Amino acid sequence: MTAPGVERAGGCAIAVMAKSPRPGQVKTRLVPPLTPDAASALSASFLRDISENIARAAEAGAICGYVAYAPAGTERAFDGMLAQGTRLVLADGMTISAPRITGFGRPLLHAARSLFAAGHEAVCLLNSDSPTLPTALLSRAAEALVEPGDRVVLGPAEDGGYYLIGMKAPHVPLFEDIAWSTSAVADETRRRAGALGLPVVELDPWYDVDDAPALHRLCRDLASARSLRRPSPYPARATADCIERLRIAELLGATPAAAAE
Repeated sequence: MTAPGVERAGGCAIAVMAKSPRPGQVKTRLVPPLTPDAASALSASFLRDISENIARAAEAGAICGYVAYAPAGTERAFDGMLAQGTRLVLADGMTISAPRITGFGRPLLHAARSLFAAGHEAVCLLNSDSPTLPTALLSRAAEALVEPGDRVVLGPAEDGGYYLIGMKAPHVPLFEDIAWSTSAVADETRRRAGALGLPVVELDPWYDVDDAPALHRLCRDLASARSLRRPSPYPARATADCIERLRIAELLGATPAAAAE
């Protein structure tokens, strides 16, 4: 992992939006059924898998992997946690002064501006809640942003939000007056892109693991010997190991036997 900050680089940056995985600060909607320590460990495993997933996509394309982190001063917490070569960029939203950009929009815009300032030609901002997201979707997002002309790439989440937003410039209206953490986020983002005259490239939908039912689903998915879903889910080995080590599936009642039914 490189030192905090960014270097001049082209290609597409794919940055995971992440808090430092500290007990009581991450995956709080999973407490209970998890303890704060278990939720923190699970968050760390998600980051490992997602950064490895980005690294896999980078093997076939001009992609640079990042973690866009907060809060400031927690850089060392990521040591040894991420895929080799993953860079860090601060995205706590403190540099954003636009009054119509609130909540999660502030770190999103902060990350986008920082990565474009580093010289990247395109930027994708990715959630930290989808460890099984297919690698093919990351590759498709980067490929869509290579094509001539401005556009937005949107990876819609099944709950109405989005797991990924990609762009070729840090368009401020994409982040203004958005009701974050609601089922209206993706639709409102589509409307904003339309108002800007930007075509939207839609990826396949995927799910976030941000509550107990979604965690139960993740346990079932990881316990399945094979998946018939296309594109194929990322295997998320670090997450699977964490779930097994902490016996999370048993806690939720999502045992391997139940998952196979």
